[in-house]
Amino acid sequence: MQANEHIKLVIENLCQRQLGAGIRNLENYLLTSQQGYMEQLSAIKYSYESMVHYWQKGVVDDQRSEVYEQLLHRLYALAADIQTNSLFRTNFYWQTVYQRPRKGDTEWPMTFIRSQLENYVADMAVLELEPEHIRNTRRKELDADHQQFVRDLFDYILTDYSWRENIAQFYEELLLSPTIDTNDQQLIVSAITMSLLRMYDNQKFLTLIHVYRQSKDVALRQRALVGWVFAYDNCISLLYPKVYHEIVEVCSDVHCTQELTELQLQLYYCMDAESDQQKIRDEIMPDLMNGSRMKLTNRGLVEMDEDSLEDILHPEAAEHDMEKMEQSMKRMADMQRQGSDIYYAGFSQMKRFPFFNDLSNWFMPFNPHHPAVCEIWNHTKAKKFLQGITHIGAFCDSDKYSFVLAFEQVLAHMPESMLKMVEEGEAVPMPIGGEVATEEQNSAAFIRRMYLQNLFRFFRLYSVRREFHNPFADIEKYLFFAKAPFTSDEMSTRRYEVVSFLIKRQRYNDANDVLESNVNYDYQYCMLSAHVSQFIFEERKWSLEHSLYSVALNVKPGDRKAMAGLARALYAQEEYGEALELYQKLLEGKPDSKNYMLNTAICMVNIRETEKALKLLYKLNYLYPDDNNVNIALAWALTIEARYDDALKLYEPLVAQEQPIADAFLNYGYCLWFMGRIDEAAKSFRRFLSLEDNAREKLEKAFLKSDYDVLSMHQITDSEIQMMLDVATA
Repeated sequence: MQANEHIKLVIENLCQRQLGAGIRNLENYLLTSQQGYMEQLSAIKYSYESMVHYWQKGVVDDQRSEVYEQLLHRLYALAADIQTNSLFRTNFYWQTVYQRPRKGDTEWPMTFIRSQLENYVADMAVLELEPEHIRNTRRKELDADHQQFVRDLFDYILTDYSWRENIAQFYEELLLSPTIDTNDQQLIVSAITMSLLRMYDNQKFLTLIHVYRQSKDVALRQRALVGWVFAYDNCISLLYPKVYHEIVEVCSDVHCTQELTELQLQLYYCMDAESDQQKIRDEIMPDLMNGSRMKLTNRGLVEMDEDSLEDILHPEAAEHDMEKMEQSMKRMADMQRQGSDIYYAGFSQMKRFPFFNDLSNWFMPFNPHHPAVCEIWNHTKAKKFLQGITHIGAFCDSDKYSFVLAFEQVLAHMPESMLKMVEEGEAVPMPIGGEVATEEQNSAAFIRRMYLQNLFRFFRLYSVRREFHNPFADIEKYLFFAKAPFTSDEMSTRRYEVVSFLIKRQRYNDANDVLESNVNYDYQYCMLSAHVSQFIFEERKWSLEHSLYSVALNVKPGDRKAMAGLARALYAQEEYGEALELYQKLLEGKPDSKNYMLNTAICMVNIRETEKALKLLYKLNYLYPDDNNVNIALAWALTIEARYDDALKLYEPLVAQEQPIADAFLNYGYCLWFMGRIDEAAKSFRRFLSLEDNAREKLEKAFLKSDYDVLSMHQITDSEIQMMLDVATA
């Protein structure tokens, strides 16, 4: 058994709080491997066996439960370190990342880390007092050295083993310190997050949740929020109950529940980036290109002649194209405001620069002084344009770096007239998705969304992404609203907001998962669950809806939505009499409703109260003469009443349509059969069979069950039914 499989078994033991089984399984693994952890395991085993020994002797110990808890945690940390060590020994990529910050005699004492980070901030402050020419040169040197340090620090934290409490305390203080640069703090949080996604560590997890709850830095708080939400695991929470209770406490804060709800929705916007891009490519970009004065050629962008032949021959076309372009721009801006990742496809092609070979750069907050982009940023002729567009657009940090790195190449292919405007600062930068106000850019929701887009790009585009656990592809990670700590009463209203969002995006199974985590069968739960059941259940969906709508109606007697849902469920179960009672009540409250009138009439037809049904159906036919559903129902009622000629007048245009309705051929066949036109009836039934799935079964059910009374009423014998089945299905 491989290390990860064996450690997984040990962790399952621990999550079930089976300390003895965990010790035995880990011991069996270590006896067959060549890892030097047996001494640490023996210490845990000895402590456990001693505790068991004194317990068997009847010794009373008030601390026994606490000691048992501590041993569980010690064994988990040991198992996690063994798993980590195995990964670093056997996986070349992780071996390289692990060794990179530890090359030579490099050590990482806590005092060294703090001094390096604080000294950078102090040096930058002192630098402001220097003359400009000295300041610029010295800044490049400081930035280059500091970038190398934080790059190594990122790798060091990412590959660090389990933290003791004092290490966690150190990093927590570091992340909350006002003497550390916020960009460095944000990068450290990302490193902790990535480490947690590789292997859960309770001290690292608590560090993130404490930073989220205590930090005043919005960007830092949002990174910490994303980190601990991604890292949380229901199984692990059984091992660390305090973590569960801390999250419940977070969920009791109104501000936190708001941010958690936004985060849950934003995760889906990220995951829909590729489908959104297809919509942009197929529906929006063609109009944008047609409305612009630019044309893409093998020589780059070329400005089209204002007096082109097309403009002369069709002067109105240019105005029409411009209107469509403006509509497309607005549509793109609306998508961006709602949360869609509209730039993913465009920038995904720009992640091949050497810059993105460095793991930490994917998580680096945008800094124009970063050694990889500072020369382009400060010395390009188009500095104002570059600064403007990266400031006002909804670009995540990763895309800003891509934009700057690619900008020099873009300049080389710009038309001369446009290049001149850019260099002179006359060109007003405006991203396709529109300008984002400074106030919005500073909001927690926007900052969090940009960070999520950074992460999404990393897990989709990084060249060695398969070495990392992708939370966007793991429902246990991205659908955190279905997890126990997020099901508190304070989160209940938010939960329904999330469910409604998922239903609109046709994520019915995910919506059902969130609903099933609910313990309160209130009105909203019943209504949403009944709606979702239509899409995820097959055999039992209508009976399930029936019960759910019934409960909703009991909670809110007389509620029209619940009544309509229950009526629809009863109709689907062929309980037409009960459905009729409900539709009649609904019709009383809304007598002009087309749907209620039609459903009432159809229920009447199905319980053979055709004379009453005809009164409603004639009214509907007068109001909606071209409605196929109305005409099919009216023709069927007339057929039952043996008014065949009147029925044929309705059937003939129905069956002649380019996209005919299957039921029209079924009922038309009945009408022809009752008139003695057997061959034509069989032909109509065969047409019905060609339009329906499982049609033979449906035809037999119609002949022998649902419409059997109508056939008998029109003197069709059992033998004739069987002969018609044979002829129609031959």
